[in-house]
Amino acid sequence: MAGARGPRFPYVLLATWGLTRLLLLLFVFKVFVFPGPDVTSDVSVTYQNWYEILRTGTFPLDDVTWQYPPAAALAILSPALLPFLAYTQAFFVLAFAADLIALGLLLYAARRPDSPVPVSVRGVWVWVIGVPLLGPTVYSRYDVMVTAVAVAALLAGVRHPKVMGVLAALGAMLKVWPLLLLVGTTGRRAWGAAAATAAAIALAFVVSMPGAFAFLTFQRDRGTEVESLGSLVFHIARHHGWEGQVLLNYGSVEFLGPYVDVVSTVALMLTGLAFGWLLLWRLCATRFLVHTAADAAFMAVLLFTTTSRVISPQYLVWLVGLAAVCLVFRGSRMGWPAVMVLVACLFTVLEFPVFFADVVASTDLGIELLVVRNGLLVAATVTAGVLLWRDTVSYADPAPAPSRETPADEESLTS
Repeated sequence: MAGARGPRFPYVLLATWGLTRLLLLLFVFKVFVFPGPDVTSDVSVTYQNWYEILRTGTFPLDDVTWQYPPAAALAILSPALLPFLAYTQAFFVLAFAADLIALGLLLYAARRPDSPVPVSVRGVWVWVIGVPLLGPTVYSRYDVMVTAVAVAALLAGVRHPKVMGVLAALGAMLKVWPLLLLVGTTGRRAWGAAAATAAAIALAFVVSMPGAFAFLTFQRDRGTEVESLGSLVFHIARHHGWEGQVLLNYGSVEFLGPYVDVVSTVALMLTGLAFGWLLLWRLCATRFLVHTAADAAFMAVLLFTTTSRVISPQYLVWLVGLAAVCLVFRGSRMGWPAVMVLVACLFTVLEFPVFFADVVASTDLGIELLVVRNGLLVAATVTAGVLLWRDTVSYADPAPAPSRETPADEESLTS
């Protein structure tokens, strides 16, 4: 409730963020031991090994687990900004800083006293609650850094489309998926800025570091990752005589064996259908309001996450960040999909790392956790798609809406 001088200071929200993040730091610094396998090994082993290679001026040309766009090198090299700390310690501190930046951006957008459109702190709460639900994995991967860039891009998008384009391109060169932030934009400035930025970054890395795009050939023989939607076929099939294997492959635990290529192909086909649906929506949509870009980005990332051959736990960080931006705007209809994502985060930390041994062994518990988590993601995807369609295509008002770059109604400016 706002007072005469504006909104009250969010003591409870900030206290919750502070306590939950302190707990995450205590886990990653191993003051407390989190149940399950050590999730920080990706930083202390994989990232640090890449760091030693990248600092010589080349990409990991012979490492098939390097599957990232060239700007990912910036995230891996970023601990050099804190030379007074060991690599792992510096990485955790920077992940924490990215979390804090995302919080600050969301809180600023939700509490601006001069905001011309209705805003809400419910989006900030999504970020405050969602991140710790995923456990220490959040600070043990660089995805939280990419998500902070995506949050900044979406919040900048309406008033400053060029800034959105630049940030979306930077995010895409860090980990591809932020390119989907542009799905719901209508003007050329964001796309033009994104294209120019991506080209400039790509050229800079091609010229300065060998192997910038070697990662494009490193995933051709991937199997189906054990946490993905398609993996449920093999989890159940193992109880009926399926003669495949579960192996560490391309940096993740995957199913390899009979019919895996079929399920992987089906997953790729579903991703293709998802792209087709987005294209159809984009052609049919006629109303673009302040929250449409965030809603569309959330929907797009849900589609591609759910249909992917790989659903790693850190992918949920992307969804939490995008859902948080959506719900900063009161006009967004993504409330229920956001709730489903938050519940999916809880089941994600249970399936990895807490009961990951059960998932790998395809026990009843492991299968049940995946059914619930993946079922929630499917439900969130379908619900978000229906709500986005209703809000932009089959809405009641037949009057055409203005471009996001030429606002003419009360929801044409963001906070």
